[in-house]
Amino acid sequence: MTRRGAALVLLALLAGAGCALLEEEPDPSQLVCSSDAECGVNEICFPDGCGDPGRDIVVEVVPNPPARSHAQDFRVDNLRPEQNLRLAEPAEVAGRVVRATTLPSEDGGVVMRNYNEVLHLRAAGESLLLPGVTRQYDATLVPTNGAWTLPVGTGLYTVTLSPDDLEVPPVRGQSHVEPGASAPLDLVLPAANTLARLSGRVERQGGVLVDAPLEIQALDSDLTALSQRVPVTRGTGDFTVVIPGEAAQRSAVLLRVTASGEAPWVPQKTFTVDPRAPLTAPLALGDYGTPVRVTGRVVGLNGRPIPGATVSLQGEVGGGGTFHGPLATTGTEGRFAADTLPSAPGGTLSLVVVPPPGSTSGLTVLPVEVPRTGVALPDVLCPDRRVLRGTLLLPDNLTAAPGVRVLAEPIGQVPGWPRPPAGGEALGTTDDTGTFRLRLDPAVYRVDFVPTENLPRVSRTVTVLPGDDVTEQVLATFPLQKGRTVSGRVTELAADAGTRKGAAYASIRFYRVVTVEGQPSSVLLSQAVSDQEGRYTALIPVR
Repeated sequence: MTRRGAALVLLALLAGAGCALLEEEPDPSQLVCSSDAECGVNEICFPDGCGDPGRDIVVEVVPNPPARSHAQDFRVDNLRPEQNLRLAEPAEVAGRVVRATTLPSEDGGVVMRNYNEVLHLRAAGESLLLPGVTRQYDATLVPTNGAWTLPVGTGLYTVTLSPDDLEVPPVRGQSHVEPGASAPLDLVLPAANTLARLSGRVERQGGVLVDAPLEIQALDSDLTALSQRVPVTRGTGDFTVVIPGEAAQRSAVLLRVTASGEAPWVPQKTFTVDPRAPLTAPLALGDYGTPVRVTGRVVGLNGRPIPGATVSLQGEVGGGGTFHGPLATTGTEGRFAADTLPSAPGGTLSLVVVPPPGSTSGLTVLPVEVPRTGVALPDVLCPDRRVLRGTLLLPDNLTAAPGVRVLAEPIGQVPGWPRPPAGGEALGTTDDTGTFRLRLDPAVYRVDFVPTENLPRVSRTVTVLPGDDVTEQVLATFPLQKGRTVSGRVTELAADAGTRKGAAYASIRFYRVVTVEGQPSSVLLSQAVSDQEGRYTALIPVR
């Protein structure tokens, strides 16, 4: 980043002009640094500006998974050379689930009875201290006298409880879980007489049934589940979903029909219905056709075939539903045969081609009209991935930094483009001049620089936008940072009450919590793994 790095904006001219870097004069409060030399005493240059490397630190510790404990976060106000980390007892969400009855209680309400049937629990949320670090935990259990527990990491969660009984709608609640805490969360399942039933029929069209297993679910306008996902009776197309009485008084709810099991040749379709009136008309998926084959060859700009690329088709099909076809893979000659449903009359499907990691050619999305007879496409031409180029210097800000590993991991997507698949991060190494080049698909990336010397890792966030030109995207030259060693021991409670032991093979990550482009973010500074005794050593940036 240059001194005006915070004001560099990426402009995607999707009409074909490609990408450009435009400089605008920033607000003085947005000015950031380009090297440690521009920072004050004991400060270094981070992506968000100058800062004290010993402050705003949060450490995440994930103990050994077989120990059945979960992530714990530690705020470190002043990082010391010897930083011991004492794990609290594993945290959990613990509560009681009851089912309301129709019997009146003495306090004027209704009698509640413990619910002791099979439950499916899901806690989905985010770390309390690390913005953007998400966590999810799932379990299936049977409560004991209504009591249940779900081990989780520290965080703020939405907990969804779904009974195995498909006629009982799911319920949810919020839970704030601190280290070592047992966060209470009591949930009430609605009484049977307060529920409403939506019954209807799913068909293909004109009274013809869908010859495939289907499921249907009622959703709120924000796609929150109002009912369980229930099967559609295959021989008749009949269904009944059970929703809360309150939802039945709304003017509209959504009913989503999805193929289940091994039946990919049925589109997903969402219907808006008025729950206050009977569903007299069937939910018709329409004339979406039968599977057809799309064949073709994938080539690069040099005309050579691209083997090992994945190909799929997705989009709107006949009847207004959406369909995602199975993946096909190109052979040694770049040829593929992908199966799909036909596109909607007058419409197109998106042909998505993802070349393998390391390929010069990049992710390609093309509109393709797929008739009911299938189609043999002309050669699919994949443009080259855009080159991200940069140069790294050693901490003296003069000497080139060779042999630095460079990793780019997609962390977000560019509007209108699919996110590159997980596990396909780009890899590179700086040459003798400290220069690196990575070929990247359109996406938002966290680029990590990992020196082989005794220097800490450095991260940058880079947005690569689509374009058909060959202009390289240049990351401004910057120096690596000096490092200092932080050591310590991670301990956890032993089986003997009152004693502690080393947490073997725990994952330890040091983050700096910052604001980047107006959003709270967590920047990874260092990571380590403890040994058998719980000892660890990490390298942290220092001035």
